[in-house]
Amino acid sequence: MRRATGWYVEGMPVFRDDTSAEIAAALGTLPTGSAVSVVATRLLDLFTSGSIPPGTRLPPERQLAASLEVGRSAVREALAALEILGIVDVRPGSGTYLRGTVSELLPQSLSWGVLLGERNTTELLELRSGLEIYVARLAADRLTDEQLASLSRDLDRMRDSIDDLKAFVKADLAFHHELATATDNRLLLDLLQVVRSLLRVWVDRAVQDEGHARTALAEHEAVYRALAAHDGDAAASAMAAHMTTASARLASVGASETPPQGTATGAA
Repeated sequence: MRRATGWYVEGMPVFRDDTSAEIAAALGTLPTGSAVSVVATRLLDLFTSGSIPPGTRLPPERQLAASLEVGRSAVREALAALEILGIVDVRPGSGTYLRGTVSELLPQSLSWGVLLGERNTTELLELRSGLEIYVARLAADRLTDEQLASLSRDLDRMRDSIDDLKAFVKADLAFHHELATATDNRLLLDLLQVVRSLLRVWVDRAVQDEGHARTALAEHEAVYRALAAHDGDAAASAMAAHMTTASARLASVGASETPPQGTATGAA
């Protein structure tokens, strides 16, 4: 019986040009009917071991599915989840690659079991609120004129899409992402992205009508005015007010809907 050590499998020839065979063999098989989260966790165990160089092209879905003895759909969903988390890069027509930079903060601060398994919605909402408020305070002091202009354009897109809720949520997400970028703190941006990703399955349903959208728009406008004045206290206060109503909407959706296990998501 062959034994896997890191991503090299004892008994297999040394591989020189393509690591697909070794990677697939090192994964082993999973029990029949394993959830997507288990597939993702098995992949993560290998990817975070440090034995696969950044930028390595991963085996095709069919090869991974055969090695793990699961359906290709489970592998596809697991890779999609890992792409949202920033672990892999899926390039249409080329393949899936292990990303060159994976934040060291995530495995230290949050267990992968929380990221890919059961969620505690209340704790995630509390974490997101605290981070967003802190981001608003930092950004008020650090954002550039160009970033302020970009935030203004995001607000314009929100105004223009009041009656198109999908587009509205996308513009909302862009606003928050630009704001986090303005802090010039990459680790903070990465952590926020993970939390938003875990909540997106509910965020996409939280803005359910035009009334919700108009409320959210007014709250974002208040944040923007404080940012434009470079008033950190006012920006944090305005973001706190927005997080109170946004978290209430998310909590009501989360209480009534449990996302499919192993589905990673993002949040505006």
